[in-house]
Amino acid sequence: MNAPRVGSAPYLLNTPGGVLQGQPLAFSHRGFAPEGEENTLKAFHAAYDLGFRYLETDVHTSRDGVLVVFHDETLQRLTGATGNIADRSAAEIRELRVAGEPIPTFEELLLEFPLAHFNVDVKDEPSAQQLASIIERHGAHDRVLVASFLGRRRISAQRLLSRPVATSPGVLGVAAATMLGKLVRLPRRGLGAFAALQVPESHGRFPVVTKSFVRHAHEAGIQVHVWVVNDAPDMHRLLDLGVDGVMSDRADILAAVMRERGHWPQNSPGV
Repeated sequence: MNAPRVGSAPYLLNTPGGVLQGQPLAFSHRGFAPEGEENTLKAFHAAYDLGFRYLETDVHTSRDGVLVVFHDETLQRLTGATGNIADRSAAEIRELRVAGEPIPTFEELLLEFPLAHFNVDVKDEPSAQQLASIIERHGAHDRVLVASFLGRRRISAQRLLSRPVATSPGVLGVAAATMLGKLVRLPRRGLGAFAALQVPESHGRFPVVTKSFVRHAHEAGIQVHVWVVNDAPDMHRLLDLGVDGVMSDRADILAAVMRERGHWPQNSPGV
């Protein structure tokens, strides 16, 4: 029998009383994009059709204040266009293509998948305000986890919301948790306010996710989600270590691992 998962945010459906109680969460990182169509509706439909309920994505804000789903600050890698995405209007962005697919707005994504939960990496300061506005407009507080490498963006979004959303700390919070979590129980206040620590397994040669790190995070009531894990043996090893979630570019491999472990699908009827 699986041990109950820690954490208390409604976003985390694997906590006691949740429909995924006792299961680790599977996150599709930017959707499933074997042909390079990351962060497009096609990629997210592919992940959802595989059984994913948790979809990780990134957001930027257009020049005229529309929140769009896109990872890079610049357009070159994904669209072949020049310049920054923030310098284009929403209408101009709609004309661009990622592997032949249009770039969606976050609002489109939220409405397209009413049963999905979104792990949102806020890439610039204006996006914090836009994300909060969309969450408020659609009452999506329990469907969104707000994350950012810069903690001030997450804080900006939180301050604009009428009720709390799940969050993960920025790079400084993760660094502090990593250092502390190897040695002692993490404090319930401060770090304990976060739903999850979303971390890489290692940073260079420095290991982040260890047995003691996971144990100390759980003692503080915080889940541990690991990104980005693309090989089945690594997924099994981390899940055996007790992590609460895995993010992967290889949604097909992660789905197979979860199915093998009896945790699939996570978007079946009623879930």
